[in-house]
Amino acid sequence: MRLRMPFGRRKELPSHLWTQCPDCGETLFNKQLARNMNVCPKCDHHFKVGARERIELLVDKGSFVEHDAGLVSGDPLSFVDMKPYPQRIEAARLKSGAVDAVITGSARIGRGPVELAVMDFEFIGGSMGSVVGEKITRAAERALGSRVPLVVVSASGGARMQEGTLALMQMAKIVAALGRLSDAGIPYISVLTDPTTGGVLASYGSLGDVVLAEPKALIGFSGARVTDQTIGERLPAGFQRAEFVMAHGFIDQVVPRPQLRDRLAFFLAALRPRETDAKWAL
Repeated sequence: MRLRMPFGRRKELPSHLWTQCPDCGETLFNKQLARNMNVCPKCDHHFKVGARERIELLVDKGSFVEHDAGLVSGDPLSFVDMKPYPQRIEAARLKSGAVDAVITGSARIGRGPVELAVMDFEFIGGSMGSVVGEKITRAAERALGSRVPLVVVSASGGARMQEGTLALMQMAKIVAALGRLSDAGIPYISVLTDPTTGGVLASYGSLGDVVLAEPKALIGFSGARVTDQTIGERLPAGFQRAEFVMAHGFIDQVVPRPQLRDRLAFFLAALRPRETDAKWAL
């Protein structure tokens, strides 16, 4: 005897097999979505990806060597909101599988050496605390010492309130390190993904010699509602999306994820310091 579902009842699709695109509503097979770099094949919606996955998509296979993996956040303010800060950190580690909101290391992109920092939005919204600031600063210092380009991929809601002024100080620290790179003529490429906001955008996110962004990425200092209330005007359609921001001269190119690695390789080759020519030939 064949069992029949009661009339009118819809069978729920298992979430580990399928994902519904939030833009077009298409139901996507997860394995197919992964093969397409987590980009919807129907409407090109770019799903968020974690830092580890992002690194695999960008660097030459097997070339990434992680640095400063052992840096962990302290609790300098004994901060408590809904829960104590150490508990929030531990919950974020379990959820994201990361130690903090950025992964840094040395790698090759298009056979060229780079220092790389990739932020992870799954870890407390990619917020910038003292560990994020220290790791990106060290990545910039390694780039300066080795005279190789620096690439930072941002995905952040801004500074981490649980560390207060210590988090805000990281903006100045990273910017100072980037200034030393600029003085030495070493390229820095900034890649903005969805979302890049707050103190990250206000500092190193916007300072690249080349600034790239993924399609439709949210890019802005504050949320649209706060901005609207502050300036007292109705915001135009698409405000703070990558395409709008590029049209107003804030970023250089909007690059779909499947093309991002090759585009980075192009700019890195065009901008590389002469001293690294021999490293590119290896």
